[in-house]
Amino acid sequence: MALPLIINGQRLSAITQPALMRGIHSENDRILVLLRLNGGNDGLNTIIPLDQYDNLAQVRNNILLPENGLLSISDTNALHPTMQGIQQLFENERVGIIQSVGYPNQNRSHFRSTDIWTSGSPADENWQTGWLGRHMDELYPGFPEGYPNDDYPHPFAINMGSSIVSNTCQGSSANYSLALADPFSLSPVEEGEGSEVPNTPYGDELQFIRTTIIQTNAYAEVVTAAAESGANSVDYPEDNRFAQQLRNIALLIAGGLQTKIYIATLGGFDTHAEQVVDGETTTGEHAALLSSLSSAVAAFQADLEAMGLEERVVTMTFSEFGRRIRSNDSLGTDHGTAAPLMVFGSCVNPQILGDNPEITPDIGADEGVPMQYDFRDVYGSILMDWFEVEEGLVQSLLHNDFNYLPILKNCSTVSSSELLTDAIVLSHYPNPVRNWLNVAFESAREWCRISIFDSLGSEIRTVLNKEISEGPHHVKIDMHELEAGPYFIRIQLGQRVKTFRTCCAN
Repeated sequence: MALPLIINGQRLSAITQPALMRGIHSENDRILVLLRLNGGNDGLNTIIPLDQYDNLAQVRNNILLPENGLLSISDTNALHPTMQGIQQLFENERVGIIQSVGYPNQNRSHFRSTDIWTSGSPADENWQTGWLGRHMDELYPGFPEGYPNDDYPHPFAINMGSSIVSNTCQGSSANYSLALADPFSLSPVEEGEGSEVPNTPYGDELQFIRTTIIQTNAYAEVVTAAAESGANSVDYPEDNRFAQQLRNIALLIAGGLQTKIYIATLGGFDTHAEQVVDGETTTGEHAALLSSLSSAVAAFQADLEAMGLEERVVTMTFSEFGRRIRSNDSLGTDHGTAAPLMVFGSCVNPQILGDNPEITPDIGADEGVPMQYDFRDVYGSILMDWFEVEEGLVQSLLHNDFNYLPILKNCSTVSSSELLTDAIVLSHYPNPVRNWLNVAFESAREWCRISIFDSLGSEIRTVLNKEISEGPHHVKIDMHELEAGPYFIRIQLGQRVKTFRTCCAN
């Protein structure tokens, strides 16, 4: 009984360890839709830094997109040519982009990095609950025993178009998600005879399975009722399976299903080879994936708007890592570090948060885009502004160094956030450096954290982590003992973050 089971699309598994963190409470009608880009999306081929284009041409010339075909969204940024739908959403102020999202000490394994993103754990710790599962543990004590009930008759989370559930919603005793391939094809699971359950570990697992079967059948009834009551207001691309997942999500929301979390998955982003067609870089595997993503999200947002549901739904992409900056000889890219993350909806700040990654012609073969924003800060900011979770509880849920980001704007049902318009202005010298790196910047009276990362995304030293005074600052960073090679210096001043590249010549 230790292995996971799947019954009618519901994943059953052994009881896990107790929840690590508690203290979250929220009551509202808001919905979060997570779009998992499975495989590790190439951010530099998705949101192209125009101010780095010439250097990109030197490090990934065999996959580089023609500059004259890019879809401009700002003076220094453009989208892949197949992303017309998202470009239109950006122009209509329905898209927020967060640059270079990742985590310290990047793990480039698909499995481990996915575990980190879904659990919200540090890279060097293995957590058994998901970041939303811990949130739900406090909201719905005792789950799955006693659920569904009169107060909570609907599934708390749904993995759409999948036969397994995401660890994102793994709680201390069970996963809060229901795996659902088609809301119209649910059939009851045979519950069997109710024989006495022995008072043994085997009996505990048997009772867990019985509870989940009863729960699944009850949830199937309300899901089917919502699907039959709902109706979409726009047409979705018929040849786009990902779009059909979003169509079904919109259908269930329209039908009155009270589920708060939906997860949809688009796979195929592990583009080691044939990411593009040789000589026709606007076509190929990655172009097709981004086209599917863009057209699906555009239809979903149009559907929500037409049904008057737009202010109830925020949608967010995530992927386990980005790709390396330098392309390989197989017309592809290998596992990297950070990548941009996109958030969609009418309650999203229409901004590009953060700086473009710095590209230089001497980029090493293993270098990825360095982290600028910690993904846990994105999660926590969504929890605060969308699900009204207090900041102190977010810190206990995710990490003590949580840094709030203004991802959402003032909507009729959402708290107000200010845009980060005051970028960090700094100077640093010399480059390359042998002994001491000098960094100069202006600061308010605020918390300052300065860290050194290597080319693989590992945080090798914290230089400064304290509150500093208002005014100019000059920090000398000791580089004596570092081996020769590239390094990234990440400076965080309050909510503002900047990452720059330097080379050590020791």
